[in-house]
Amino acid sequence: MYPNLCPGAVGLGGAMADVLPLAERVGFSGVDPNVSEPTAALKDLYGSLSLRVGSVGLPLEFRDTEAKFRQGLADLPDFASRAQQLQCTRCATWLRPASDTLTYRENFVLHVRRLRPVAEILARHGLRLGLEFVGPATSRQGKRCEFIHTLAQLQELRAAIGVETVGILLDAWHWYTSGSNLDELRELANDDVVLVHVSDAPAAIPVDEQLDNKRELPGQTGVIDLAAFMGALDDIGYDGPVSVEPFCERLQEFSREERAEAVVDSLLGIMP
Repeated sequence: MYPNLCPGAVGLGGAMADVLPLAERVGFSGVDPNVSEPTAALKDLYGSLSLRVGSVGLPLEFRDTEAKFRQGLADLPDFASRAQQLQCTRCATWLRPASDTLTYRENFVLHVRRLRPVAEILARHGLRLGLEFVGPATSRQGKRCEFIHTLAQLQELRAAIGVETVGILLDAWHWYTSGSNLDELRELANDDVVLVHVSDAPAAIPVDEQLDNKRELPGQTGVIDLAAFMGALDDIGYDGPVSVEPFCERLQEFSREERAEAVVDSLLGIMP
């Protein structure tokens, strides 16, 4: 596995010509690309800096109306082709953990119907699809029907979709807040995990009261046992990108250089 920068997750967005040299300078090994930029120049820039191409976010809105989904599906091959030209092999998205309009079963059927063709299009362009469950109980409060919010439930969805290239975006935050454990991680194989996100949780807040957008940098509080989490991933031979997704307000006080250094230092501090 390798330390990867997801620029938007830590407030380091902008032109890749600015982002990539900064990432290389502070010690990242990979960076998520912006596929809307000219692909030939971007590919050359990655090569000149010896940086690996991380992952791309799924641009398609599959959680909304059928019309929006169909339009997104029509546009997906072009996006996937651009990612493929950059030699990107990983794409990821997240699942809403609850609904006011669909029962669990209805939502499950909808996700299978929509995500199967998405995965098939991505696979034709050499891209795996990582799905992320959202763990915090607070993310389901006030909703009529719960939906997938655990690793076991996500595994059921993967099986139902039935496309081999569908895997997991494994986020340490959601692993912790969902009540998962190390045994569940050790049951996985490298091929199951498309992407890994890490962060820490605020101290002195019960797990069922943790809020999804209130996190800390990895290793900041020690609430999440990231050493054990990363150790389990190392045990299964995970060889992909690990990105920080902290939603940490104090990062906003730093310069871009300081922010990049703080993020990579926190990440390197937990890498096996």
